[in-house]
Amino acid sequence: MSLRIGIDIDGVLADFRAAFHAAASGLGLAYPPAQVGDADEADSVLSESAIKRAWKQVSEAHNWWATLSAFEPAQIARLYALTRQHKWEVFFLTRRPATRGDTVQVQTQWWLEQHGFYLPAVVTVPGSRGELANALRLDFVVDDQELHCVEVISSSGAKALLMLRDASLTKRRDQAMSRGIAVVASLEETLTIFEKLHDVIPQRRGRLLRLTDWFPSARRKDEPLPLNPRETRPLPE
Repeated sequence: MSLRIGIDIDGVLADFRAAFHAAASGLGLAYPPAQVGDADEADSVLSESAIKRAWKQVSEAHNWWATLSAFEPAQIARLYALTRQHKWEVFFLTRRPATRGDTVQVQTQWWLEQHGFYLPAVVTVPGSRGELANALRLDFVVDDQELHCVEVISSSGAKALLMLRDASLTKRRDQAMSRGIAVVASLEETLTIFEKLHDVIPQRRGRLLRLTDWFPSARRKDEPLPLNPRETRPLPE
């Protein structure tokens, strides 16, 4: 069986911090941008009135979520290639608030495709990440918020990986690891770990989940679907 992976967007793939800082700066609101990681942390360094003004600016922007920069664009394309190669099931998780234009889901799907991950499964998460991880039967969840990681390991059988790009935050790193949460510094490192675990995890899920091996389906020798589903060549018959 293939790995089932949940990946947060802001702070893991997309640089929400820089984009939100730019929106706030445009209103004359200044704060240390390094203190804000994603949409869940945006209220940690601004006053309540400043938060409302900044988010109003964001909500009125047309397709704002589609404009964010990627931390490691090449690694998003690599994730897609590995997903196709190893037949992983990848779900992108986000709780972004709405803006003008398309829905958060469509904006996020469009953004991912622009960075080389085609036909992405984007799930907007209104509640606990742990409940969702359990419902989707995920093996791993990658998130930049320790609270979300705690929810995952508390409410599901998934393993949580905390994305901590700032190596100087040793206290956060140690605290997360003491709770049984793995810590990674980049998407590149995360994908390398998944590659190493690809052949290990499926063997340890228990006998019942391996019953599918008893009923092998006939394998076709036809070519697989194209890596880029937007190609116009005909599908294999």
